Amino acid sequence: MTRRRISMSDFVIGAPLSWDVYDDSSKLLLRKGFVVESEQQIEALIARGLFAESKASSTSPPPINRQVDKPSALRLINQANKRMGHLLYNLLHEAELESKIMEVGADIKRAVDINVHVALGSIILNRAAIAYPVRHCVDTAIISLLVARALEMPDAEIDIILAAALTMNIGMLHQQEQLQDKAGILNDDDKNIIKTHPQTGIRLLKQAGVKNDSWLLTVLTHHENEDGSGYPLGKTGLKIPLGAKIIAIADRYCATISPRSYRKALLPNVAMRSVFLDEKQNIDQSLSAVFMQVLGMYPAGAFVKLINGELCVVTEQGEVRKSPIVHALIGSNGVKLAFPLSRNTARSMYAIQDYAEEMTTPVNMQTLWGDDAAL
Repeated sequence: MTRRRISMSDFVIGAPLSWDVYDDSSKLLLRKGFVVESEQQIEALIARGLFAESKASSTSPPPINRQVDKPSALRLINQANKRMGHLLYNLLHEAELESKIMEVGADIKRAVDINVHVALGSIILNRAAIAYPVRHCVDTAIISLLVARALEMPDAEIDIILAAALTMNIGMLHQQEQLQDKAGILNDDDKNIIKTHPQTGIRLLKQAGVKNDSWLLTVLTHHENEDGSGYPLGKTGLKIPLGAKIIAIADRYCATISPRSYRKALLPNVAMRSVFLDEKQNIDQSLSAVFMQVLGMYPAGAFVKLINGELCVVTEQGEVRKSPIVHALIGSNGVKLAFPLSRNTARSMYAIQDYAEEMTTPVNMQTLWGDDAAL
């Protein structure tokens, strides 16, 4: 690799790097697409004596590309959120609703294909994108897609699962944000809205022109439990469609890691314990291992504390399940770092001590994943 030492003239504040950055031992520290946000970050980079990769015949790094040309996973997810918001709130006034929902599902598939870690990370790090009732359906669709693919389900069946996940709560859309922020005991009217929303949902979908029976059945049964304790029909085991079982688990997990007005977001390990252990009688146990494989011990976007005191966010699954790749955001001294630093937690000096509470300030996903998380 031909390298050139970085100088101040190589940076433009607010522009993504168009080259990878290495230390003097050729270790990759910053990915192409990292956005330099301040002069302090530039000074910190220069002080470390970092290098940029360049062609042997060139005396300087490639020119900075101010436009992100490649598709961005995060941009596609935000596009899906925005479009679903319009479709759900205008359901009965949308022509060709079926095909439009399928198009949103296709965008989610493209996002996952570009960068699965960005897609998973957005569930925790991208909550400000849109209101909870819409975002929750997109989040559930992302995880449902990954589980269905892990099960090697046919593409046509996966498309139906995505469509059902995106429309699963249409029957209580206008009440959902109010309901999910209620700390006390629900009254009878609230309980009735929840218990009947699958049936209300398929009635609205039929009115809007949805004719696919598998889609409608999956929406109707996405709150059925393995032991028959679910609603609205009390179905059990094999009588519940596989797609509905997948959505049900993804729905519960995503709801549990989302904050409420009366509590913080639960840590992913607490959420997984609640879904897969505390409520194990409600779910198909054959799916538990698949969900754990998809999410990992430390899902992308989760916050962890290292034994060296650094606060990090998980950005990629490592070769060892319990040792993901993370990026440090807060140093061991408690001070925010000028730029995220990649850490391989398989190394003893960067081992994970435990999960950590989420940061109260937003995290710029592009500084973690580069162009794949560009807005």
